[in-house]
Amino acid sequence: MAGAQNVPVSEIIRSKSALDDDEPKKKSREDWRKAKELEEARKAGTAPAAVDEEGKDINPHIPQYISSAPWYFGSKGPTLKHQRPQPEKQKQFSRLDEWYKRGVDTTKVAIKFRKGACENCGAMTHKRKDCMERPRKVGAKFTNANIAPDEFMQPELALDYDGKRDRWSGYDPSQHKAIVEEYQKIEEAKRQLRAEKLSKSIEAGEDVEVGDVAEDDEDKYVDEVDMPGTKVDSKQRITVRNLRIREDTAKYLRNLDPNSAYYDPKTRSMRDNPNNATSEDTDYAGENFVRFTGDTQKHSVAQLFAWEAYEKGVDVHLLAEPTKLEMLQKEYDKKKDQFKSQVQDSILKKYGGEEHLQAPPKSLLLAQTEDYVEYSRYGKVIKGQEKQVVRSKYEEDVFPNNHTSIWGSFWRNGKWGYKCCYSFIKNSYCTGEAGKASSADNDTLDKPSTSGEGKEKELTKSEGSSSSSSESSTEDDSEEEKKKASEERKLKKKLQKKMKKDLKKEKRKLMKGKEKPAPEKTVEEKLKEALNQEEINQQEGARLAALDDRKRPYNSMFEVKKPTDEEMEAYYMKKKRDEDPMAQFM
Repeated sequence: MAGAQNVPVSEIIRSKSALDDDEPKKKSREDWRKAKELEEARKAGTAPAAVDEEGKDINPHIPQYISSAPWYFGSKGPTLKHQRPQPEKQKQFSRLDEWYKRGVDTTKVAIKFRKGACENCGAMTHKRKDCMERPRKVGAKFTNANIAPDEFMQPELALDYDGKRDRWSGYDPSQHKAIVEEYQKIEEAKRQLRAEKLSKSIEAGEDVEVGDVAEDDEDKYVDEVDMPGTKVDSKQRITVRNLRIREDTAKYLRNLDPNSAYYDPKTRSMRDNPNNATSEDTDYAGENFVRFTGDTQKHSVAQLFAWEAYEKGVDVHLLAEPTKLEMLQKEYDKKKDQFKSQVQDSILKKYGGEEHLQAPPKSLLLAQTEDYVEYSRYGKVIKGQEKQVVRSKYEEDVFPNNHTSIWGSFWRNGKWGYKCCYSFIKNSYCTGEAGKASSADNDTLDKPSTSGEGKEKELTKSEGSSSSSSESSTEDDSEEEKKKASEERKLKKKLQKKMKKDLKKEKRKLMKGKEKPAPEKTVEEKLKEALNQEEINQQEGARLAALDDRKRPYNSMFEVKKPTDEEMEAYYMKKKRDEDPMAQFM
């Protein structure tokens, strides 16, 4: 209706010529009445709203002076485009990445002098009076040499209000790299000076710590500077308490890695341990654990219960009615437990199987734990706690029949016994000192010597003791024990002869001067020898483990020494671990 009322003059003239000079049709009183009724119906919502040229509805409650377009706008129907900003009147401003170009265009450099260029340098973008280059004795106009490149043609930027006042407009971040490099050079020079000073002090024999050298170049702290307004006098001593002592480290300086623990600058709190990835022990473990201590978890559970109860229709609030909420929560938990027990009892009564509920936990049934352990390719524990080795499958420190020592604490002539009474019968009753006195071989026991020449004496002593013990052996000894004793005597004689021969050979070499230093072995050769020796030791250990306890030989005569690094590495490489999940693939 508004569009029909405001018809421009040009449109009237055009319609007049089209109708062969007929007058434009005027609205009758009936048309005005229908238009008014349509407007009222649109406002009441019974008729659809007017639609503009873009297909959008026009609010019928908009005043007429806003919805009606002026006659010069040239609208042919209802529209609101005249109320919106017109594109031809809008200013187009420059973008954020547009700025004046710096430097010169080196992609195109002229070879000959061009007409209208600078007579001094030959650039086309300025004249001789505006040239910033050093005045030449003979200009480029006459020499046609070293013609300077043209400057960039600067764009005409249209800046808005904020663009004119932007302090960072046109800033190049690469310029900051020069400042960083300068500071790095200064720090490197300081580091070299400290190293030189430290080396000089070490050469002079002075005791200087690294921290003392670093303190010389560091800024002075409050405790070392006279603060304004304070007196430092020998008679009157005033101490200034610093807000941050030197030993304290700021939380955000614990670890500068951006992927480390999060530091909240607003609350000045670090959520987690910043050095958690390293194996070093730290005195600061973060502040996140404080958030889950005390009644925090109870409060969160109560809040969750309040939200769930409110959704179900129960009018309760944690802060407004805490007592009511706590009573409701207790009653709810009690009924929940009763309902669970009733359901469980009804199922057990119907189907049975109550005896299966008395089984131990699953972690004990299948030996499953939450302990995380990492192993190397040789079976060595890298991360985690190693399992404790079971010492023995037999009972330990058990003293039966009034004995004060365990079975196997005494050994003689290939037999094990009790040390408290020298008895070789396992189920015998302890006789104490009387049993020791009755033993005929009590005086022949000597401690083994570990010196070089003492080994021969020890062998002769053991041979004599074995011969005397064999002569004084009782008639109860079996034939197998006699054979074993004779074999041991023969083996000891062979070892004694071999040791004497080796000693004679060494003496001859030393007398003749033929002793040459053996070449040093490499780490690989030492490790190879250690691996071979470890295989031999494992085979020997398996053979001895298969023997009976009473037939196992006495091994206290072996030389005990600290193992080398190669032997320890060979032991770890050959060690078998049943709990290692990759052991079956080795």
